[in-house]
Amino acid sequence: MKRIGILGGTFNPIHMGHLMIAQMVREKFRLERVIFVPCYLPPHKSGKGVIPAPERLRMVRLAIQGNAFFEASAVEVQRKGRSYSIDTADYFRRRYPRGKFFFIIGNDHLPTLPAWRRIQDLVRRVSFIAVYRPGVKPQRSKIKVHNVAIPGIPIASSDIRRRLVLDKTVKYLVPEKVLRYIQERRLYR
Repeated sequence: MKRIGILGGTFNPIHMGHLMIAQMVREKFRLERVIFVPCYLPPHKSGKGVIPAPERLRMVRLAIQGNAFFEASAVEVQRKGRSYSIDTADYFRRRYPRGKFFFIIGNDHLPTLPAWRRIQDLVRRVSFIAVYRPGVKPQRSKIKVHNVAIPGIPIASSDIRRRLVLDKTVKYLVPEKVLRYIQERRLYR
C-alpha cells in the first residue's frame, strides 16, 4: 500500500516553507510521495489578490522540479470552482486504489476542520497530519489528527506578495525558478 501525502493550498505563491513542510512530513511519516494540489478557488478565501490557478500550478511545478518524491496535480485547477477536500480525496482514491492518504494541513486549520464539507466521510478516507511550529501549543480538534512539530521559517505567501508590490527582494523565500517566473510574468505587481 502506497503512503501518499496530499498538500493542498492556494500556493499564492508557493514558497520554501511549503517545500520544507512537505519534505519533513514525507520523511517523518515515510510517505512515498507528496502531491501538491493547488486549488482553483479555496472555499475559505475570497479570491481577492489570488492570481489565476494555471499560474499558481505552473509555479508549483517549477518549485518541485527535480524532486522525485514530489508531484503536482491539476485536479482542482481543472475542476474549477470552489475546491473541497472530499472531492479531491475521492479523485486520488480512484487514481491510487491501493493508496493510504495523508492530508497535510496547518495546525491553524484544526478549529474549522469539523465544519469541512462531508468531514465524516473525509476522515474515513484520509488521515490528517497537522503541522505546527515548535514552541507553539498545537490546537486541539475533535477530529483525529497526527500533530507534528516542524521547525519552520516564518514565511507567508501574503508577506511575499507584499514584498513584491513594494519591489523588495523575495530571493531565498521562493525557489529560484519560481522567482524568475514571477519576474518574467510580472506577477503580484
